[in-house]
Amino acid sequence: MADAADRRHMARAIALAWRGLGTTDPNPRVGCVVVRDGEVVGEGWHERAGEPHAEVHALRAAGDRARGATAYVSLEPCCHQGRTPPCTGALVAAGVARVVYGCGDPNPRVAGGGAAQLVAAGIVVEGGVLEAEARAVNPGFIARMARGRPWLRVKTAVSLDGRTALADGRSRWITGPDARRDVQRLRARSSAIVTGIGTILADDPELTVRDEPAGAVRPPVRIVLDSSLRLPPGARLLSTPGPVVVLATHDDAGRRRALAAAGADVRVGAGEGGRVAPGALVEALLQLECNEVLVEAGPVVNGALLAAGLVDELVVYQAAHVLGDTARAVFVLPPLASMDDRPAFRLADVRRVGDDLRLTYLK
Repeated sequence: MADAADRRHMARAIALAWRGLGTTDPNPRVGCVVVRDGEVVGEGWHERAGEPHAEVHALRAAGDRARGATAYVSLEPCCHQGRTPPCTGALVAAGVARVVYGCGDPNPRVAGGGAAQLVAAGIVVEGGVLEAEARAVNPGFIARMARGRPWLRVKTAVSLDGRTALADGRSRWITGPDARRDVQRLRARSSAIVTGIGTILADDPELTVRDEPAGAVRPPVRIVLDSSLRLPPGARLLSTPGPVVVLATHDDAGRRRALAAAGADVRVGAGEGGRVAPGALVEALLQLECNEVLVEAGPVVNGALLAAGLVDELVVYQAAHVLGDTARAVFVLPPLASMDDRPAFRLADVRRVGDDLRLTYLK
C-alpha cells in the first residue's frame, strides 16, 4: 500500500518525466527515482528517443546502492526489446527489491507484461500511484496505444466575440506577444503541427518552434492539408528545419516533383467533399508515430476535424477586443439539427497570459 513517502517520490519521478517534453517522440516521457533506506540514490528520465530509458539513467546513478532499493517509475517499465534493451531486465539485474509505477503502459507489447516480469523475478510491484498525474504526462502516447489515434489539440486565437480573423482573412495579431510566445510551448511538445493550405497561402507561416535552445526540441512534423497541391515550393516552411508532409487528394506529377525537390514528402490519399479526409490525416499521423498533434488552421479544417469527432482538446487564447459579426468564426460546421447535437467540452484550465486569457477545454 502506497504511503506518503511513495507519493512524494512518485511526484518527483513524474516531474523528471516532464523534462523529456519535446525530445522523446515517439516514445513516452518517463522519469525514475531510486530510493534506498529513505535516501534518493539515483534519478533519471528518458531524455531522447533511441537513448537509454529513465530506469537505466537512474540505476547508473545509483550504482551498487540500487541493490535492495525501491525504484519509482512514472510509467510501467517496458519488457520488450526496442532500440534499447527492456528496462525490466535492468531493474532485475540491479537487484532492486521493489518497483512502484504511476500508470500502466498501454503499449500492447507491454500492457501488464512489464509488471508481470518483475513479479516473476521476485520483485515487489505496486502500480497506480499518482496515476492521474502520471497519465497527464503522456496523453498522446496513451491515446495512440490505447485507441489507435493520437491526441489532437486545436489551438486558436479569438476575440471576445469568438472571431479568428477579419472577413478578408487578416488575423495578425489578435493576441499579444505573451500569448504568441506561449504557443511555442504547445508546438515544442507536439509530434506534428497540422494546418490547411488556406492558412499557408494567407500567412506563409514557418510553423517552427522558436525560443528554444538548439537541439532542445525535436522539430515537429509540419503537415499541410492540400488537396490540389497548391503549396508553393518557395513557401517559408519548406526552407526551415524539420520535415514537411503534404497530404493531397489529387495527384499532379509536375507539382509533386517540384514539392519533393523543395523537401516535401507528398502523399496522395482519400478525399472527402473535395478535401483531405480526416481519416487520411489520422492514417498519416499513425504512420509517422505521432503522439500529440497541434492543429493551427482555419475554420474549415477545424470544423472538419471537430465534426469527425477527432478533437480531444481546445486551447483558446482570447483577446479583449471585438471583431464583429462579419469576421471569421473558429469552426465551419454543418447546421445542427438540435441543441443536443452540440459538440461539448469541459473547461479544464483558465489562466492569464499577458493581456489575454488562455482557456483549455477537454473532450
